[in-house]
Amino acid sequence: MEIQTNTVTPSGAPTASSKGLSSDFETFLKMLTTQLRNQDPLNPMDSADYAVQLATFSGVEQSVRTNQLLESMQAQFGVLSMSQLAGWVGQEARAEAPVLMDGAPVSLVLPAPSPADRAVLVVRDREGAVVSREDVPAGGGNYSWLGAGATGEPLPRGIYSLSLESYVGDVLQKMSEVQHYAPIIEARGGSEGTRLVLRGGIEVSAEKVLALRVP
Repeated sequence: MEIQTNTVTPSGAPTASSKGLSSDFETFLKMLTTQLRNQDPLNPMDSADYAVQLATFSGVEQSVRTNQLLESMQAQFGVLSMSQLAGWVGQEARAEAPVLMDGAPVSLVLPAPSPADRAVLVVRDREGAVVSREDVPAGGGNYSWLGAGATGEPLPRGIYSLSLESYVGDVLQKMSEVQHYAPIIEARGGSEGTRLVLRGGIEVSAEKVLALRVP
């Protein structure tokens, strides 16, 4: 009789292997009962064979119980994980990610590459086209971006990518990513790790989050 291996899915639901074990367990029990009922009284089952079958029976039963225990533990771990993820929702995450501009100022954290005596914030739309270039402090640090376009008019509501160009004189020295703070509206766990959904539907990996703060 073939006995399948134990497997537990991340959701804690019974797997094909655990179902197979249960099926094997029930089949073995029926076969053993039938064998005992129909054995020849003049030629009864050898005691050694009977002991082997009982040992097999016990092993299958133990495998089924072990797998059920693992499934129960996995389900409990899943609940614990979700409760931990819930603590992320409502906080503001700082990460290098696209930005939702909807008219409200966006809190940026500008890098401070050295040497540099001038820095320019470059704003691109979803198609990658530059829609604004704005002089910002070369020393880096916190900066409130108001979302002005190239002509000074407010940019349309949408998702934008921000980068920083650092210059010495007129010579470009470096291009850097810009970090910003955004509210976390959802936290998801999965095989690829924890994913956070920021305002505007922007997704980032939890590993990319550099800081958290209460809004």
